[in-house]
Amino acid sequence: MQNGLFITGTSTDVGKTIVTAGILRYLRQQGQDIVPMKPVQTGATQVAGEWRAPDLEVHLKAAGLSVGPEERPWMSPYCYEPACSPHLAGRMADRYLSIDHCVECAMELGARHQGVLIEGAGGLLVPLNEDETQLSLIISLEVPVLIVAHIGLGTVNHCLLTIEALRSAEVPIAGVVFNAPTPGAGDDFIGRDNPKAVAQFGGVDVLGNLPYFDGLDTNPDGAWAAFKEHMPGLETIQSYFETGC
Repeated sequence: MQNGLFITGTSTDVGKTIVTAGILRYLRQQGQDIVPMKPVQTGATQVAGEWRAPDLEVHLKAAGLSVGPEERPWMSPYCYEPACSPHLAGRMADRYLSIDHCVECAMELGARHQGVLIEGAGGLLVPLNEDETQLSLIISLEVPVLIVAHIGLGTVNHCLLTIEALRSAEVPIAGVVFNAPTPGAGDDFIGRDNPKAVAQFGGVDVLGNLPYFDGLDTNPDGAWAAFKEHMPGLETIQSYFETGC
């Protein structure tokens, strides 16, 4: 698809949902008709008898976006209750994820809106079913990828492995965003050097370096203002949807 951007992580719990939500909020405030998508959500919950993807709800709330019953199934086509790898959740439910169906949903959204922000599940090589990984979905979508990484020790290796896997698959890389998963993370000499090392050895642009993100419930406007302050690459991401990814 020509108007999508995929957000992957170097692992789980690195901040993909917050980064996706913040980018969506910014783009919609700039007047761009961008919508979110979470192809597979494990750890899903039920609301009024319908499955909900918690990550998608964070996206929608951040952007002040409401969606109708037609589009919601396209935004979160696969929801599983167990909080585990998608392939295992699919096996337990006897209902595996279909990459073809995920692509169809993304295309439906892309045909109705200016662009689609697609948040993945965990890292790049997470199995989605018994035969395919998240990288298989990215290749089928034909979209560039934004990498979200934690800022602490070990992230250089995780980032470079992710970059290498994407380049080997000839997938365009939009850049890397670093995120502090805990208070104070990245405040030492290692955290200060990690973005420089990844940019140098990975040959990628660092689009943001986020401190620990807090205050969404108590001071959302202030929290999102802090997000914007530490994401100088937002205009670069915006240009993807202005010119076509």
